[in-house]
Amino acid sequence: MAKVIVTQVKSSIKRPKDQKLTLEALGLGKIGKAVEHEATLSILGMINKVKHLISVEEVK
Repeated sequence: MAKVIVTQVKSSIKRPKDQKLTLEALGLGKIGKAVEHEATLSILGMINKVKHLISVEEVK
């Protein structure tokens, strides 16, 4: 499977609780923090839910 690096670029302040919990589930919490995940369907769904708060890069 492909891997992706997810970096938080915007704050979760004044966001709905489900988006805050999704960021937490991805392992994010502060602006600038980056984590690496396998590109599974569940991870891609979480990325899609908070795509306006994060940036995503594919690992080659």
